[in-house]
Amino acid sequence: MCIRDSNNTELILIRITGLDRPGLTASITEILSKYDVTILDIGQADIHSTLSLGILFKSQEKDSGNIMKELLFKASALGINIRFYPVTVEEYEEWVNMQGKNRYILTLLGRKLTAKQIAAVTGILAEQGLNIDAIKRLTGRIPLDERKANVRACIEFSVRGTPRQREEMQQALMKLSSDLEMDFSFQLDNMYRRMRRLICFDMDSTLIQTECIDELAERAGVGDQVREITERAMRGEIDFIESFTERVALLKGLDESVMKEIAENLPITEGVERLMFVLKRYGYKIAILSGGFTYFGNYLKDKFGIDYVYANELEIVNGKLTGRYLGDVVDGKRKAELLKLIAQVERVDIAQTIAVGDGANDLPMLSEAGLGIAFHAKPKVVANAQQSINTIGLDGVLYFLGFKDSYLEERGKL
Repeated sequence: MCIRDSNNTELILIRITGLDRPGLTASITEILSKYDVTILDIGQADIHSTLSLGILFKSQEKDSGNIMKELLFKASALGINIRFYPVTVEEYEEWVNMQGKNRYILTLLGRKLTAKQIAAVTGILAEQGLNIDAIKRLTGRIPLDERKANVRACIEFSVRGTPRQREEMQQALMKLSSDLEMDFSFQLDNMYRRMRRLICFDMDSTLIQTECIDELAERAGVGDQVREITERAMRGEIDFIESFTERVALLKGLDESVMKEIAENLPITEGVERLMFVLKRYGYKIAILSGGFTYFGNYLKDKFGIDYVYANELEIVNGKLTGRYLGDVVDGKRKAELLKLIAQVERVDIAQTIAVGDGANDLPMLSEAGLGIAFHAKPKVVANAQQSINTIGLDGVLYFLGFKDSYLEERGKL
C-alpha cells in the first residue's frame, strides 16, 4: 500500500542493501527516470563494501505499481535486497519542518574507539533527545596491530535537535572523555564551522613539549627558584605578570648563545609537522600567542611558515640577558585581545577562529575563539574548555575541523 496526496501522487521510500558494485545506483535511478518521478530525498552509505541506499520519491498513482515491479526484478537480477515503505503527507511535512532544527557535529577521537565508548556517547545523545542523521569515519582504515605508530581513530556524528540540558550534556561527555580515554568535540554545524580561517596556538607545552623559561633557568642555575615562583603563581599567591617579572630577573647574565642552542633542540609536539603542513596547504592563517619568548616563537615561525608571533621580548645587551623584558607582557587577557586583533586584520569573523592551548592563561582566548581547544591541558583548563585533546598529538585538531585522512595529499597523510 502507498500513500496518495490530493494530486493523485504517491510518496514511496525504498531501502536497498547488498554488496556494493559500480553502476548499482545508476541501475535503480534509471528505472525511476522512465516514469518521471521526483526525488525528494536520497542518501547512500558504504561500509566494508556493503551498500545501504535510501530514496524517497513522488510518483503518479498510475505508475507506482510498475515502478515497484521493475525495481523488484532489477534487485533480484543484481542480488540485492529492496524494501518499499509508504510515507504519508503528514509524515513528509513533519520531515520538511525539521529543516529548521539545530544541527550539531559530535566528533569522537582516540588511539582507538571501542563499542563501549560509542555506546556511552550515543546514550547521552539519546537522553538529550538528539537524533543521529549520519556517521562518518574521518581517519584512514585502522590496522589490526594496535602497536603501530600513529594509530588513531576518529568518527563524526551528524546530530539533529536541541539538547534538553546543554551544560549537563557537556559535563557528561567530559566525564566520559576522562573515564574512557577518548576526546570529543560538540559543535554547532553551521557555515562558520566549515569555514575556519585563523588558528592561534600557545607555544610552551602546546607546540613544543617544554617551557622555555624552565630551559633557560636550568642553564642559568636557577631552575629550583623559577619553579618555586611558578608554583606560587599557580596557587594564586601572585599574578602572572608579577611571577613573570621575578622569573625573568633570575636569568640576568645568561649568554645569548644559550637561547640558540635551546631553540635548535626544542622538542616539537607530536603531530605539529603534519598539522602545520595541512593548515598552510589549505589557506589557514596561523599565529603563536605565547607567554613565552619571541626568540623561540620566531624560530618556530621560520621552521613552519607561521604568519604571526606575539610573545615576550627579552632584553639583551652585549650578548647577555639583562634580567628585564621589553614591552607589555603577553598574559591571558592580551592573548584574547591579540586573537581579536589578528581576526580584524585578516577580515575573519571571530566565529571562524580557533585557539589551542594548555594553561590557565589560555582560557580567555579559548573562550573568545569560535572553536577553543584545550590540548593536554591542566584539569582546570579542560573543565572550562568546550573541546579538548588528550589522547593523541596536535594534529588531532584537523579532525575537529572536519578533515578526512583520505582527502589529504601524501604529505598530509599519516
